[in-house]
Parts: sequence; C-alpha cells; structure tokens
Amino acid sequence: MKLRPVSSKKDIKLGDAHARWDGNGKSEKELERLGEKESARIAELQRVFYADGRFAVLIVLQGRDASGKDGTIRKVFSSVNPQGCTVSSFKVPTELEQRHDFLWRVHQQIPARGMIGIFNRSHYEDILVPRVHDLVPKKVWSARYDQINEFERMLTENHTVILKFMLHISRDEQKKRFEERLADESKNWKFRAGDLDDRKHWDLFTKAYRGILENTSTDWAPWYIVPADDKDLRDVLVARTVADTLESLDLRYPKPDPSLAGIRVE
Repeated sequence: MKLRPVSSKKDIKLGDAHARWDGNGKSEKELERLGEKESARIAELQRVFYADGRFAVLIVLQGRDASGKDGTIRKVFSSVNPQGCTVSSFKVPTELEQRHDFLWRVHQQIPARGMIGIFNRSHYEDILVPRVHDLVPKKVWSARYDQINEFERMLTENHTVILKFMLHISRDEQKKRFEERLADESKNWKFRAGDLDDRKHWDLFTKAYRGILENTSTDWAPWYIVPADDKDLRDVLVARTVADTLESLDLRYPKPDPSLAGIRVE
C-alpha cells in the first residue's frame, strides 16, 4: 500500500472514482494504527535528519478546497519536533509580492538544511488560479511549467528533497465536507463563499491540475496523487511516502568533535 510517482499521462487519473481506494480491505481502526506507526517513523527519522544537517525536505500539498491539507499536516506530522519543521501557506499575492517574479515569495520559505518545510498550497497556485480564472494570457501561465521545473531542479541540486502531493477528492466528498463545515461552528470559520465559486469550475480545475501533473512531475521533484476521500488512508499514504524518503537518505549522526575525547564532567 504505497503511492507511486506520476511518471506519464497514464498515471494521471482524476475522476471521482480515483479519489477512493479500498485500503487493501483494512478497517478504520487498522488505518489509524498504521498512520500512527508511520508518523512515529517520521518523528524518529527526523531526529537524525535534524542532526545530520546535509539535506532539507520540502513537502508540497495541493488539492481542492476541503481536500484535507490542514488535516494531513496535523495528523501526519503530529509527532515531529516543531523546532525542525516549518509550515508556509500562500494566499493572494500582496502588492509587494506582485512587483516581483512569482517565485520570489516562495524562495524565501524554502526550508534550510536540517529542516522539514511544508507548503499548504504553493507556487502551483500561480498556474491554477490564473489559468482557471483567465487572469493572465496562456503564454504567461504555461511558461511557468518550465520555470518551476528549473527552480525545483536548482533546489534539489542544493540538497533539498522535494515531495509533491495532490490530495484528490471527489465532487460528492467535497460537498459533504462543505456541509459539515456549515453545520459545525468549530469548522464553519473555514468556509468562504469563494469555495462555491471554485466548485462551479470543477472541470476547469481538473484540466488545470492535469496540466500541472503532466508538465511538472519530474525525476527530481515527483508528484504523487493521493486518493483523499478517506482521511485515514490519505494520512497513511502520505506519511509512508515521507518516512520512506527520509529513510532512503542514509542519515547519520555527526561524528563527535575529537577535542571532546577524554573530557569528564565532574
């Protein structure tokens, strides 16, 4: 039960049925336990990752409204030491940000080596929103595919490991979650009228996401499509991918300073 990176057009399945996965027949309780186990793996690996200090990890979370970006961060990284983790989100660009290239504000939030950085939405919004709402000419937003690929290549060549997750939910599941937000006062602060406007453009957003996945899933910064109708399964799949990636880095604690040899604490 693992995610595979998008490597061809055949891997891009964004129908409502593809937002669901049976989880190999595992029950909700079993998935919860698996999620806790994978989160604990991340926490254990993060300790040596932080001490090792040779790499940074950037985790990009994209998805439609109510796809579970906040929940994924909360559940998957619940055991991570906050000193070694940052979370950044990207809303409508400010006046200052609009006076720079679209990646200027993003580069400032890239994690330092030894840190895990999480983007709750990202530079991919600068393709999605302009394309769907026709804010800039096609030649502008389409050029951003290559610009992002080169930006991410530069980051990986400087020891930043990039994992990109598209949290894919069905139209019916989004409707259900919107209704829950409206009915629950602890959640309805998350709801905004614009969410319904974006829902009207469902097919356009699907087409825009397909373009992003086709053009920016690379060997150095792969995309993973996460079936996200089931929250517990979503968390297991993301957590396992992150843990496996950290484990693959051959992390190690630094050797002790030779000058410390023989020192005794009285």
